[in-house]
Amino acid sequence: MVKQFGPITGTRIAEKLSLSRAALRSDLAILTMSGLLGARPRVGYYHTGKKPTELIAGIIGNIRVADVQSRPIVIRETCSVYDAIVAIFTEDVGTIVVVSDGGFIEGIISRKDLLKAAMGGKNINELPVTLAMTRMPNIILAAADEPILRAAKKLISHQVDSLPVVEMATVDQIEKFKVVGRITKTNITQLFVNLADS
Repeated sequence: MVKQFGPITGTRIAEKLSLSRAALRSDLAILTMSGLLGARPRVGYYHTGKKPTELIAGIIGNIRVADVQSRPIVIRETCSVYDAIVAIFTEDVGTIVVVSDGGFIEGIISRKDLLKAAMGGKNINELPVTLAMTRMPNIILAAADEPILRAAKKLISHQVDSLPVVEMATVDQIEKFKVVGRITKTNITQLFVNLADS
């Protein structure tokens, strides 16, 4: 209606809908705050030309990885492949981050990596997880303060199920990445469900 007849006053909109002005106040406020409508005193409401998809992109653009991430699933670099297999199935995840003392990332290991290691014919109880993992710098990372959209693009473009969320730390004048969370395809899906429900 605003698009067709705008600029139009709230009173005129209420008349056309056979409602009171008070009944429309909250709806008009939401449409104005969202950016779909603009309002000018003594002129009325007008359509801004923005599309709902632009508004959704704006909302998603303000969401950071830290708002959506889940707790990291990690094992120590001293563990065996057997320990990693137990952890990956106990936690029901696709990948586990391998960390050193202090929670610094050393590598990442997936179900596929573990399957290859188990099929290699070696004793997986004695085989170090470090021999089966992917090492830095071949790991795609996310920062807690980066936009969730950027993290989602990383998941898609690198065809991985999850990203370790890290923060930079300096230890003995060496820059390291401390694992503080993980972002997964499930986190992204849950975000969209939550946005739709709210």
